[in-house]
Amino acid sequence: MIQNYNYSNVILKEIEAPAIEYSQEVIMLSDETMQGRKNKILSLMKKKELDCIIVYCDLEHGSNFEYLTGFLTRFEESLLVLHADGRAFEILGNENLKMVQYSRIKAEKIHAPYFSLPNQPMDTSMNLKEILLQAQINNCQKIGVVGWKNFTSRLEDNSKLFDVPYFIVDALSQIVGLENMYNCADIFINSEYGARTTNNANEIAHYEYGAALASDCMIHAMNELEPGKSEMEIAGYLQTYGQTNNVITICAAGNRFEKANLYPTNKKIKQGDKLSLTVGYKGGLESRAGYVVTAASELSEEQQDYMEAVVAPYFTAVVAWLENIHIGMTGAEMYELVETILPKDKYHWSLNPGHLIADEEWMSSPIYPASKEILKSGMILQIDIIPSVSGYAGTSVESGIVLADNELQKDIYRNYPELWNRFIKRRKYVKEVLGINLSDDVLVMANGVGYLRPFLLNKTKAVVYKNQ
Repeated sequence: MIQNYNYSNVILKEIEAPAIEYSQEVIMLSDETMQGRKNKILSLMKKKELDCIIVYCDLEHGSNFEYLTGFLTRFEESLLVLHADGRAFEILGNENLKMVQYSRIKAEKIHAPYFSLPNQPMDTSMNLKEILLQAQINNCQKIGVVGWKNFTSRLEDNSKLFDVPYFIVDALSQIVGLENMYNCADIFINSEYGARTTNNANEIAHYEYGAALASDCMIHAMNELEPGKSEMEIAGYLQTYGQTNNVITICAAGNRFEKANLYPTNKKIKQGDKLSLTVGYKGGLESRAGYVVTAASELSEEQQDYMEAVVAPYFTAVVAWLENIHIGMTGAEMYELVETILPKDKYHWSLNPGHLIADEEWMSSPIYPASKEILKSGMILQIDIIPSVSGYAGTSVESGIVLADNELQKDIYRNYPELWNRFIKRRKYVKEVLGINLSDDVLVMANGVGYLRPFLLNKTKAVVYKNQ
């Protein structure tokens, strides 16, 4: 490992771009994986002495529900009730009742038209409390309510803070009493012990598809970029195969958020524009930012030191992140490393410099000041350092890796040899072309990891780290 990092080691160089893959097949989660997920949750319930958990789902906040059931209820709300003895009930609206027969865990169906779209048939004489009673919640002395935020992970006690709609919390409290209800999202996403924070070989293979697809789409979009094309035209290359995004797709030229708009428009991309590109699928996200020019000389005089002022410091931090992340590292160690190389008070990044990813783009993060949380084998982590330097465009090479010990690597090699070959090929590119030395614990989830073109019209040159 390099002990001292120097901004001057970052150089712009003509290199071969990562090969676009686009060929990998979708790997489905196995029955064994789904049963293992349920067992992990039941084990954590036992440790917390929970009689049952109530897991909330809507389209934006359904990953904990999906973790066990295998599906989202799309445009409707839903609840999964899981008892300590393994019995499960799925409480569903009008258009998702049919999904019980496809559920990855065995569950009884309960109809709750209150979870349906506005003005759909309300064919019930029961109120929500009476519907919930069908799931035998009244037999539970202590219940965990699972939304999507683990408020209890940092603060002393926010166990009574529920990020679930009031009408559901109210009905539950009428049955068991508010004093017996606790926010328990942490058993899913707490980065120290949550069930979802580590992945087996099958899960890694499943999530690698989305991570790699996002990377392929990003490189394709950058290759197609030309002045005169519209944001929508370039954004079209960021979408493929009908896969569902887990973040809003960004293709924003010039000034962002005009008229509060978040989405690509028919605005024409111009020479000299700032440009931001982002696409994410289950398992990974790719983000790039820079200028629509071929060289720094095409920028205004005040911006011609963009490489020195923004890109080199940022990329040095990314190199340090990739070279030092390993199993057994604490979140605080990573946070302090980034702070040392890219001081927050100068480069104005504000979020966690790295976080966990799975079905959603940001699940939780073990990386924060004074964090004692340990990075573990099976964690899928995303580089997420966002500098903001006044007077300049941003820069980004956001992408993902997975930590894997020898046993997990052997499982991947044995069960997913094509995936293993991609991991080996990507590692070689990151080391030999980009100059980044990875820990043996690190497997590269996408071909674009570390690949940054600051001058987006120059499609042959990218930044590398040259050890001196």
